[in-house]
Amino acid sequence: MPANPKNILFIMFDQLRFDYLSCAGHKTLNTPHMDRLASEGVRFSHVYVQSPICGASRMSFYTGRYVQSHGAAWNNFPLKVGEQTLGDHLRKIGMEAWLIGKTHMKAGLEGMVRLGISPDSIIGARLSECGFDTYIRDDGLWAEGPDGYYDTRRSPYNEYLEAKGYTGENPWQDYANAGVDETGDIASGWLMKNADKAANIRERDSETPWLTSRVIDFIEAQGGAEPWLAHVSYIKPHWPYIVPAPYHNMYGHNEIQPVIRSEAERAAPHPVFAAYQQRRIGRAFQREDVRAAVIPA
Repeated sequence: MPANPKNILFIMFDQLRFDYLSCAGHKTLNTPHMDRLASEGVRFSHVYVQSPICGASRMSFYTGRYVQSHGAAWNNFPLKVGEQTLGDHLRKIGMEAWLIGKTHMKAGLEGMVRLGISPDSIIGARLSECGFDTYIRDDGLWAEGPDGYYDTRRSPYNEYLEAKGYTGENPWQDYANAGVDETGDIASGWLMKNADKAANIRERDSETPWLTSRVIDFIEAQGGAEPWLAHVSYIKPHWPYIVPAPYHNMYGHNEIQPVIRSEAERAAPHPVFAAYQQRRIGRAFQREDVRAAVIPA
């Protein structure tokens, strides 16, 4: 361990475009806090993620390896039990590594069973959380469908909303990620046409301030403890695309950066790209009316 070790705050956002920051040259967005971080450090302007898929990209961040190497090539593909992660490397030099927020990690239970590792053990818990100890895990996707909840874990955010007086079985879905339409009915943030509505929640209770408050709680609780890394992983601006006032109408469709595309992209495309273009979401984002509704939010 170095003589004067520093703590590490490792912040991650989900689906935030690299050029939608004012420090990266966006013409109208104002992101002063991110700009301050950039001005006090190093901003890498020629970096490429190893995968456009959330889970696979995270596993590359945590392992420092290509997707074809670590093998977790899609959401809910478990990371192989033997992979060394950021937390494993830091513990070797006496630094703790904590998760606050989202990983979307699926534990490799089959491999753990084969090696006789109990999921309830310290090693098993870390293998289930990408090598981190968990301060608070919240993947931020508590939608409910025909087969039940998308994420079957306990929702600490839903518990917070219930304590704040938001009623119902799933306040995440009814308040934090939904607005109210002209008839007074719930306008779900999963429907992109509702992205211009204000979420039915007080701004201070929405997901990003809630998680930020948990980060502050963590830092204040550390005192003079061992040096730590805190991996702060936000769900937003990931879908559902809906935000509370005053942010819901702060920007307009005229402030969207012009898209760079060519019909040549459709000529003999890579099979994965072609398949995405034909999926429901891929088709939606090719529409100008969808982009005009969603991107300002």
